[in-house]
Amino acid sequence: MEIAGLQKLTLIDYPGKLACTVFLPGCNFRCPWCYSKELVLAEEIKKQPKIKEKDFFNFLKERVGLIQGVVICGGEPTIFKELASFAKKIKKIGYSVKLDTNGSNPKIINELIKKKLIDYVAMDIKLPKERYAEIFHDKTKIKDIEESIYLLKTGLIDYEFRTTMVPTIHQKEDIFKIVHWIRPARKYFLQNFRPEKTVDPAFEKIKPYPREFLLEIQKGISPLFEICQVR
Repeated sequence: MEIAGLQKLTLIDYPGKLACTVFLPGCNFRCPWCYSKELVLAEEIKKQPKIKEKDFFNFLKERVGLIQGVVICGGEPTIFKELASFAKKIKKIGYSVKLDTNGSNPKIINELIKKKLIDYVAMDIKLPKERYAEIFHDKTKIKDIEESIYLLKTGLIDYEFRTTMVPTIHQKEDIFKIVHWIRPARKYFLQNFRPEKTVDPAFEKIKPYPREFLLEIQKGISPLFEICQVR
């Protein structure tokens, strides 16, 4: 597995657990507002120092008893055919595994769940379903996104849905459309946009929404979820 980064400790990325986060390079989406261009754009990925898989697993073995989980994110982890075997090695050491995904590969997500190789999934809902083609064109099939949503809502694994709210891209009405699409669901989080090192540099000039605006939306939609918060 090609590894492009490692955050050795996170207190927030894996709910309820001390964890580390491993970053896999490459993505099948090109969200212009994404602030991880070093994991998305080919020319940036080439510049990124890589971590040997052996060194990563040595790190995990040294941290047994100190951390409880591993977050696998990207980029988009499900584009890697080695993902299942990678997760299996992590589980074998004794860690819980959280997967961050855009939901575009439900077959891989289903395989990981059935084989009990992951314990938690965070799925990004980028836009209302009728707007996916507006941003991603032919890079995704909406039926795959919907299949992943349905798969998580079957309750076989703990999960959350989340949307990063970006000025010029999302209005309040877009969140209401997303909520109507995914409800009922266990957890939904609104995340504020971060204008830094974005895939499209123009987004670095965009000012995030005031947190109060997101809290106002959260208040209106929270009755539709068990947990609904602003991050």
